[in-house]
Amino acid sequence: MKAFIESRKDDYIRDLETLVNIDSSSDNLAGIEAVAQFLIHRLEAIGFSSRLRNLGDRRVPCLQARNGPEDETFDIMFLGHMDTVFPTGEVEKRPFAADGDRATGPGVCDMKAGLLVALHILEALHHDGVLDQLSIGVCFNGDEEVGSASSRSWIEAHARNSQRVFVFEPCRPGHRFVLQRKGGGGYTLTARGTSAHAGVEPEKGANAAVEIAHQVIAIQRFNDQAGEGASAQVTVIRGGEKTNIIPDEARASVDVRVARKSDMAPVEAFFQSLPAHTHVPGVTLTVSGGVGRPPMAPDDRTLALWRLIEAQASNVGLKIESIATGGCSDGNFASAQGVPTIDGMGLVGANAHRHDEYVALGSIVPQIQLIASVCKTIAQEKA
Repeated sequence: MKAFIESRKDDYIRDLETLVNIDSSSDNLAGIEAVAQFLIHRLEAIGFSSRLRNLGDRRVPCLQARNGPEDETFDIMFLGHMDTVFPTGEVEKRPFAADGDRATGPGVCDMKAGLLVALHILEALHHDGVLDQLSIGVCFNGDEEVGSASSRSWIEAHARNSQRVFVFEPCRPGHRFVLQRKGGGGYTLTARGTSAHAGVEPEKGANAAVEIAHQVIAIQRFNDQAGEGASAQVTVIRGGEKTNIIPDEARASVDVRVARKSDMAPVEAFFQSLPAHTHVPGVTLTVSGGVGRPPMAPDDRTLALWRLIEAQASNVGLKIESIATGGCSDGNFASAQGVPTIDGMGLVGANAHRHDEYVALGSIVPQIQLIASVCKTIAQEKA
């Protein structure tokens, strides 16, 4: 299998150029579908049955594929997303490029390269005759970068039907995989008061912007007291229309992260308490949002799966590590179903969501070889 994987490195790079050069921002449904169709063609060529689902009110394209009967539990679920954060037209500005060991382009790291790692693993397993011994489900959604609202329940249902989940987000430099992620969500605070002339009769107004300022301070105090378990960061503030009018409305957006499930309730209780603690007479406050993405934390079965991956890494001469990160992925949803979940299965890369995002082309062969070896071991243990 190693020789087969090594022989297809150039094919992988050509595939990566093809996918990166498809604009597929979360609002570009046609681009997301084009990515899906590329993958469907290849998956069906190795015996997978596939289906393009259009989920939610937005009809988000999501790729669903499997190599076994419809009612069979997956030995492994391959999870990833086909959308990127970059707007349509970004490819024209800076298309795929390879320079030495680095490849760049919109979404190359997050996560076109990971989709192809998954595909090339399956093709290698097919070539080696291992796919017949495994039930593998593929779930690639098209709305991860905007919260997976349309695909969340679909992901969770497939995760519950799986023995383990591999998430093909980028592997971190140094071959560091992700076993733990913070949960996250967001709140919007809206203050409503009364407008008035700022110079002639400000006393007749109730300043919504000042109320938001008080709330920002309260949030920062909570954030300082929460320690490592939770964080609440005010990220966007809007209020007022003209410099000579007391603003009658102002808003603040807050990004929230939690390390443990037990951190969720205190965060939610704090934000729900804010409307009862306003500071500016005549101003009311409403709070919307919540911690919608649960944290991803490894349990004993996840750690056992990680030990298997470590053993296979040693066998192929690769040194790997596991890390915890504050960023969220759809792995959070899978893990919350009680399913062993390993994230960071894509190519080694960095700088996601930035114009200097990249992947290391030297990680193509070792990453595919490692995960294919893990899959083969799972098949052998199942037999």
